[in-house]
Amino acid sequence: MIDDLKKRALHRSRILQGQLRGVEKMIENEDYCVDIITQTLAIQKSLRSLNKLLVENHLRTHVSDMFDEGGARRDAAVAELLNVYELQNNRA
Repeated sequence: MIDDLKKRALHRSRILQGQLRGVEKMIENEDYCVDIITQTLAIQKSLRSLNKLLVENHLRTHVSDMFDEGGARRDAAVAELLNVYELQNNRA
């Protein structure tokens, strides 16, 4: 991974861990449902942010190399990205 992106992804991951622990405590404490939902929506936003960093790293490293190789490797990169795109659209 690219050092800066790795550092940012790890930071985001640690934030997510804290957010999830917070939700667990909120559930245990039987906090107001809307407050818990608000927190879970924030977690979803954080996950999207982490995914964006991972996609950026993938494009700048693996996909770039695969496109440089051309042929079947380029086709594999395109197929891979289309699969990720489809996963996102099926879950949106």
